[in-house]
This record gives sequence, structure tokens and C-alpha cells, in this order.
Amino acid sequence: MQERIIRVLEYEKMKKQLIEHVSSSLGRSKVEQLIPSTSIEEISQRQNETFEGTKVLRLKGQAPLGGIFDIRASVKRAGIGGSLSPSELIEISSTIYGGRRFKHFIEDLAEDGVEIPLLQQLAENIVPLTDLERAIKQCIDDYGVVLDSASSALRTIRHQIRSFESGIRSKLENIIRSSSTQKMLSDALITIRNDRFVVPVKQEYRGSFGGIVHDQSASGATLFIEPQAVVTMNNQLREAKAKETKEVERILAELSAHVGEHTDELLVYVDILGDVDFIFAKAHYSKRLKAVQPKLNTDGQVQLFQARHPLIADEEVVPIDVELGKTFSSLIITGPNTGGKTVTLKTIGLLTLMAQSGLHIPAEEGSETAVFQTVFADIGDEQSIEQSLSTFSSHMVNIVDILKKVDHESLVLFDELGAGTDPTEGAALAIAILDHVYRCGARVVATTHYSELKGYAYNREGAMNASVEFDVETLRPTYRLLIGVPGRSNAFAISRRLGLSEEIIDLAKAQINTENSQIENMIASLEESKKSSRAEWEETIKLREEAEKLRNDLIEKLELLEDEKDQVMAEAEKKAEDAVSKARQEAEGVIKDLRRLQKDANVIKEHQLIEAKKRLEEATPSLKNKKKQQKIKKAAKRQELKPGDEVKVISFGQKGHIVEKVNEKEYQVQLGIMKMKVHIDDIQYLDRPKPVETKPLATVKGNDHHVKPELDLRGQRYEEALIKLEKYLDDALLAGYHQVSIIHGKGTMALRKGVKEYLKKHRHVKSSRDGGMNEGGLGNTVVEFK
Repeated sequence: MQERIIRVLEYEKMKKQLIEHVSSSLGRSKVEQLIPSTSIEEISQRQNETFEGTKVLRLKGQAPLGGIFDIRASVKRAGIGGSLSPSELIEISSTIYGGRRFKHFIEDLAEDGVEIPLLQQLAENIVPLTDLERAIKQCIDDYGVVLDSASSALRTIRHQIRSFESGIRSKLENIIRSSSTQKMLSDALITIRNDRFVVPVKQEYRGSFGGIVHDQSASGATLFIEPQAVVTMNNQLREAKAKETKEVERILAELSAHVGEHTDELLVYVDILGDVDFIFAKAHYSKRLKAVQPKLNTDGQVQLFQARHPLIADEEVVPIDVELGKTFSSLIITGPNTGGKTVTLKTIGLLTLMAQSGLHIPAEEGSETAVFQTVFADIGDEQSIEQSLSTFSSHMVNIVDILKKVDHESLVLFDELGAGTDPTEGAALAIAILDHVYRCGARVVATTHYSELKGYAYNREGAMNASVEFDVETLRPTYRLLIGVPGRSNAFAISRRLGLSEEIIDLAKAQINTENSQIENMIASLEESKKSSRAEWEETIKLREEAEKLRNDLIEKLELLEDEKDQVMAEAEKKAEDAVSKARQEAEGVIKDLRRLQKDANVIKEHQLIEAKKRLEEATPSLKNKKKQQKIKKAAKRQELKPGDEVKVISFGQKGHIVEKVNEKEYQVQLGIMKMKVHIDDIQYLDRPKPVETKPLATVKGNDHHVKPELDLRGQRYEEALIKLEKYLDDALLAGYHQVSIIHGKGTMALRKGVKEYLKKHRHVKSSRDGGMNEGGLGNTVVEFK
């Protein structure tokens, strides 16, 4: 991408926002080197890395990336035999620890089942140099001080140093406390000059005090003298410190050599950690922008939903929907100044560059961007004044350069195409330029004021008009992008709102030819239709949300009702079992008494039999609605029942349909998913479906095929189930069924929902309902045909 395009589309400003989220100079370096890629494979990998980073942030909040430094210069110097400072060695140790901690962090996530293959691969390539890390930490503390424990020699030397310092201080304290010397001292304290312990002596007592003068005060009134009594001990202290310095240098050289042995591993280590820091910087930026991972294509198709410019504050930015490259390749945007045309161009361009850089884009799910080999932009009036070019000339310099390089893999953005010159010539040039770019196969978005270009999209294949909305009532732009509606001049409406007289406005209108007037009226009508459509769409969304909420509430209540039904049925079954058990016990008592009577006498008297029969009848459980059933039987419409007739089984209180006649007294009835033989007295006729007229089939293959009154879809995959359902409904209609059952089970309710949605759209389905208590409940859907 050209440097000018990067600047015009504010790509560098976007990178400054991204840099705010890096954790180390390694990540900063990666961001600074970031440029858009033109390889869809590379872009896909970068996008997936960002997605994995956002997944980790969503689960854990952050990744452990503290304590990582750019140690490449130190490592390279150690690799050629250089000696490193304690602070450099500590940075190396800290970086090794940071990488090891991140490696364990990713491994733990993977063990928990989190799918982050790209981050796993990076973590696997981190070699935990624990020996080197341990060696450095054993010799140097967190403040960069070489520890006494670094070597036995260093420990001995530092013990000697502390002993010499203690002896020197003891002697000097005796001197400054002596009454004979106190009057000679400027102050009773011990200080250091030239790394030797001294005391401050007044100038006039120089000859009386003795010793070596190392310094004097600014006024010359005080001399800093090393008393003769501690000269030898100071010499010994200097020698010990020299040994300490030499031993420390030896230890640092040894550690540096150890670092040098792992130069290659450390450089790879640093590169991986830089990538990791960069990935999580992109993830944090994505979270900040509420961005999404776009779909990618190489077909030049752009589809952005609710796209937002990342450099505009959330409370100010107006999301836009943009489409390009599917049904049209040229988008011509018209509208007033300050209406948001330039921002729209920059949003399209910048989001394209962000996507090709592996960054998520601030838009809604489902947004799609193309991978362009080149992006060109002629936006603004920022050309150099040194060239002494007019606005038109400076624009043309850029456009000429663009037209030389544009091809079918380019995205071209023109701002105010043809502006700055005679309107007629400017419009003609703009049309010619757009035609040339279209012939090259490029995708182009252009903004303009020229009315001639408003009709351009109507006369050119592959072009589409768009505009930025303007509210005449408030005299302010709404910044919304309206695809398919050209912008119209609001000069008359604005002038009227500002108080210009109708007489002047009418005179101005008279100067406009009929053709332009018709175009303006057409545009006004389109704008009104667009607004009306948007209002209806918003109302539809609102109603859909309310319906969805109501549906969820009903499902919840239905589930509660089913639970209550199950509970009532369970209680009823228990009561029935208790009643039957009691009756069985009573009957067994009666039988026992009869056997006893039979045993006692050969003949049983009549009154004894009557009494036993009465006890048996009383032991039989009675149904409360027995009389009601008898009335229904008597009132039932008696007529010859036929297969398909809709009936009600009185004893069950359930509706079903006749399958076939078993004999003169019994019929086989389909109740939901159950078939049973039912006595004619237990059947109430309800309705007989009208015969369905069917055209003869082309073949007779399925004419004698038996179609069951139910379809069992349990265990089927969603797509296979819908294919079987479609075929079954056709077969059931041909078989003349008035009602059928679709058994889908409960499960996760996904199949049930899919069946319900399909039935709603089927043109031969009159209605559908959930199965009753004895029809499988929510696991079965009963379908009634028209």
C-alpha cells in the first residue's frame, strides 16, 4: 500500500490506538511494522490469531505478559563474547520467566478443552530455558545487585570489606569523640572522599592534625583529612574492593557466556513473545471497539453491517450499512456538505485495511470484506502547496496516477470526483473516469455534488446510487447512508426554512428545466419510501421481538402445564391403583366366603348368593362420568364409519381418526401415536374430511404404497428430517388423510422448532398443534390439512 493512502485513510492514527494495548516494546515494534497483507491465507491466519486472543480474554480476562523485554541486542552481544551488565541479565531472566509462565497458561487452557490451536503452536515453540533463568537469579537480585552467594570467593571478599569498614569506622569514631581533637573538627562526623574514609578538619588546625588531605570545602575553611591511623586500613579496604570488582566481572562474564550459548533459542523466544504480545494487543483493541471477525473473499465483495469509524467517539459515530461488489461494482454517493460522505469513504477504506492487517473490524456479525491487492484513494485537499497546483489540478495528479495502476483487484475511493472546475466539464470527466475504472473491473466508491451523476447509476450496468440522509426540519445531516437513493438538492427547502420568500424560491424553481425537476421529485419520492420502509422495518423488528417474548412465555407456561398434568396423572393413577387394589381385596374376601360356604354345605342358599353378588358390585370402582358417557352414546350420531373419519373415543376423551374396520362391533382408531381397537359404542362421530382431488401420477410406483398416519423423525438429523417431512406430507395428501401426526420427540427442542417453522410455511397445512396428554405431548405435532 502506498504511504499516501495509509496517511489519507488515517491508518497510522488507528495504529496509535492499537499501540496503547501492547505490554512490551516487542509488541510495540510489531505494531509499528504492521502493514496490510494481500495474501488471503496470511490474512485468515492473522484474523484467527486475533479471534483466539479474544476468546482467551473472554474466558480469563487477560493473558500473563508482564516482565517481557526486548533483549535481542543484549543476546547478540553475549553471542559474540561480550559481557552483559546485571540489569541486562535480569531482563533476560525476567523474559524467560514471562515466556515460561505464558506457556503454562496456554497449556492449562488447552487441557480445559479451549480450542486455541494457533496460540498452542506458539506456546509449544517456547523452549523453557530454566537452567539459564535459575543461574541468573542465583547470582543477581531483582534490583540488579550481584549477590554474595554468587561465588564463595565473592562471599569471602565482601566479608573482608565489611570487616575493614567496621574497623575504620571504629577508629575514626574514637578520634572524633576525643576531647583533644573535637575543637579541631568542623563537625563530628565521618564521611568519604575518593573512596576513603575521612573527617572534616578546620583549616587552621591542618598542621596540628596530620594525615592526608583528600578534599576541601567550597569556602576552603574545612579540609577533609584521612588520619594517619587509618591509612593502612583504607589501603586494605581499597584492595579488597578491587578484588570484589574483579570477581563480579568474572561472574558477569560467566553468566554472559551462558547466555551466549543460547543465542539462537533466545532470539526465537523473543520473536514468539513479540507475536504473542501483538496478538493480545489486537484482541484488546477488538474488545475496545466491540469489533467482529469479518468473512473474507477474493471476489471483490464488501458487505458491512452497522460499520463504525474507529477514530470517531462511540457517542458521536453513526453506524452505516455498505454493500459493494455483489450486484454492482460502482457506488455513487451524493448529498450535502458535512453530511458524512467523506467519513463513509474513509470508513470503507480503513476497515478494509484493518481487515487485511488481521484486525477485527467495528461492525456487526456477518460483515464481509474483500482482499484487494491495491487500495487507492483521492480524498481531501491535502496536496502540497509547494507545487502551486489548484484544487482541481492536485486532484487530477492523483487520479492520473490511480488510473495508471488500477486493475480488477483494486478498491478505488474518489472524494468529490471532478470538483474544482466548470460543472459541465467536471461532470463529464467524472463519468468518463468512472466508466474507465468500471471497465478495469475495480470496485469504486465515489462522492459527488453533480446532478448529472445522480442519473449515472440508472444508465450504467453495475452502478448504484446512494446518498447521505439530510433532515430538512432540523437542517442537520443524520449521517445515515441510503443505498439505492440518490441525494437531492435541499437548497430550496433549506432556504424556505431560513425565511427566504416564496416569490424568490418560485423564481429560482422556474430557472430549473423540467427534466431536473422530475429527477428531484423522483428522488424525494425515493427518500420518502426509504424512510417509510425503515420505519416499517423497525416496527416489524419490535413486533417480532414482542412475539418472540410472548412465544417463549407461552412455551414456559406450557411446559409448566405439562408438568402439572403429569403430576395430576400420577396422582390419579395412584388413586386408581389404590381403588383397584381395594376392590381386588374385597373380591378375594367374597370368593373366600363363597368357598367357605361351599365347604360348609353342599347347597348355597339364594339369599347368600345375592348378598355375595351385591358385595362384588360394590367392590368395583365406579367412574363419575358413567351417566354422561351413556348420554353421549345415546346421542351419538349413528352412521357407517369410514377410514379417515374424525372421531372421539369417549372413554379416553381424545380425538382421533378411523384407520380401518375390524368387524361389525370394533374399529381400529389412531389416537396420536397410538393405534387401538375400540368398540363402536365407545366411538363418537365428529367429521368427515372432504376428498382431495389429485392428478394422476406419471408413474404407478407409489399408487399402492401404504402411507402411515404418522411420521417418526426421532433420531434424524435436522436436514434429513425436513426432507423426509416434505415427502411425507405430499404422500399423506395423496393418500387422502385429513390429519396426521409428526413424531419428533422433545430432546433439545431444535427438531420440534424446525418442524413447526416448516409446517407454518406449507401451503396445504391448515393448522398444527402439540399432541395431547395421550398423543405424546410436546414430542408430537398433530397436523390438519386444508
